[in-house]
Amino acid sequence: MLDEVERWLARRSWSVADRPREQLLTAKRGTTVSVVLPALDEEATVGDIVSVIRRELMSEAMPLVDELVVIDSGSTDRTAEVAAAAGARVMARDEILPRIPAVPGKGEVLWRSLMVTSGDIVCFVDADLRDFSADFVTGIIGPLLTEPDVDFVKAMYDRPLADAPGQGGRVTELVARPLLNLHWPQLAGFVQPLGGEYAARRSLLERLPFPVGYGVELGLLVDALHTVGLDALAQVDVGVRKHRHQDGRALGRMAAAIYRTAQLRLSRGHLVRPLLTQFERDETGEGKGFTPRTYAVDTEERPPMIDITEYARRRVA
Repeated sequence: MLDEVERWLARRSWSVADRPREQLLTAKRGTTVSVVLPALDEEATVGDIVSVIRRELMSEAMPLVDELVVIDSGSTDRTAEVAAAAGARVMARDEILPRIPAVPGKGEVLWRSLMVTSGDIVCFVDADLRDFSADFVTGIIGPLLTEPDVDFVKAMYDRPLADAPGQGGRVTELVARPLLNLHWPQLAGFVQPLGGEYAARRSLLERLPFPVGYGVELGLLVDALHTVGLDALAQVDVGVRKHRHQDGRALGRMAAAIYRTAQLRLSRGHLVRPLLTQFERDETGEGKGFTPRTYAVDTEERPPMIDITEYARRRVA
């Protein structure tokens, strides 16, 4: 590990316990905080997350969060209804910036969320977390409220897989971590580079391009490094993250998108073929063999939000 990274780990890695909520409330002053939950078919978990944030961080006694928005990206279940009943403001992805046709993908939702939120600090939290703790929010907004020279904060945590501790995050260990260590060694100190819980100053996020799909976390982290430097990045230990795990084929598509995102940042010249073929056993017919299925790898990126006309008009207004 680079000496610079070892120094960064000592200087920019904290625990949620390092900053009690009362300290954050004192430090908040006039700073506003928006929490965004990107959601797709998460009726089983989104309501609990919204309820915990509203009860613990949006009360009269502890008003740390100023707005809580769930962006529904086309759910076919009761995600929007459950989130609204729990107290979130719910927005449909396709209703935001209708001039620009929406494409599927988590990054697309996060990018559009900048258009419908106003906080000086924007905090992203995945909507599939189980046994949710408000520490996920207070942990990652803490350094942004107390350290003026920190601009981007990732949560770090243990990710159990079934009953095995530390076995979650398979794409992180097999794809993202090797890529970062080999090509961006300054980022080798991040425990959860692909984690969906992170917060940043709006003034930074609005200047960054957003990969529309699975590559958004790696893309934002790499681009934040190049935009503000390593010392402006930080991470906070918030404990244990429990969530729904993807199957192997979904992880393969995620890995391909992440590799593509990295490759785009390494070279704007020759690009790899943006397709991935996977195999599924075909139990129909006589052959009972394997059927190839080819998927397009997410390649599109949204430009920095500050370059969008509607966003610029809103800033002036």
